[in-house]
Amino acid sequence: MPLPPLLTGHVCAITGGLTGIGRGIALLFLSHGAKVSINYLASHNKDEENLLSSLRTEALDAIKSRSSSASSAQGVEDVPLLTVSGDITQPQTGHNLVSETVKKFGRLDTFVSNAGICKFEEFLEISPESWQRHLNTNLSGAFYAVQAAAKQMSEQQPQGGSIIGISSISALVGGAQQCHYTPTKAGILSLMQSTAIALGKYNIRCNALLPGTIRTQLNDDDLADGTEKKKYMEGRIPLGRLGKPDDMAGPALFLACGELSSYVSGAAILVDGGAFVNFQ
Repeated sequence: MPLPPLLTGHVCAITGGLTGIGRGIALLFLSHGAKVSINYLASHNKDEENLLSSLRTEALDAIKSRSSSASSAQGVEDVPLLTVSGDITQPQTGHNLVSETVKKFGRLDTFVSNAGICKFEEFLEISPESWQRHLNTNLSGAFYAVQAAAKQMSEQQPQGGSIIGISSISALVGGAQQCHYTPTKAGILSLMQSTAIALGKYNIRCNALLPGTIRTQLNDDDLADGTEKKKYMEGRIPLGRLGKPDDMAGPALFLACGELSSYVSGAAILVDGGAFVNFQ
């Protein structure tokens, strides 16, 4: 039996929400009655148009599947979804997402810092440009955006809000071809721990989700069906399968729902199928 809507009237903003984990979270939040805005990096091509269109269609289907009050006449234009393009590496992008969200929906209850990149490279071959690109996207972009969200939430007293940083199992373990990636994800975990302390006085909860191997557009080629890497990774995971974006959406829903997680702040929640504890 599906859960009843848990985020009715709730307002959420998500960076990197057009694909992968961000998209999965956006769809689940919408299905639970939330009003959602997403940030995405514009590419101005047909694939992007298709992704935007399909997101609204999938959102409408998700809303109708959960809400008994949804009208059969409701169309994609009625979906409470705002899309805001912008390069997350730029400090203004986070501010724009927050301001557009508040302009459209009136406030901000949950902010998910999700946008990120990961290009597998040998350590000795990582260029300064690649290092800076990962640092600027994964960590600096998150810092700017989280700060913008926190400023808005701090003004919503006594309501506060929830900030969720998508870190990674890589914050806790190394990766031979991820020497430019793992430090940024450790930074996200640390950022959520420190902001949990700094923002508690505003009733803002800050937590990190640490996904394991989630199959998304970032790693789809490396983890294609039949590849040795996919077989190896599945063998390392006690639950015996790779993760899906939907697997991240449930824990994000828990952290967004104040009724369920009102006393959870500064936490690091592994979502990895048991991979981290499997040392044998």
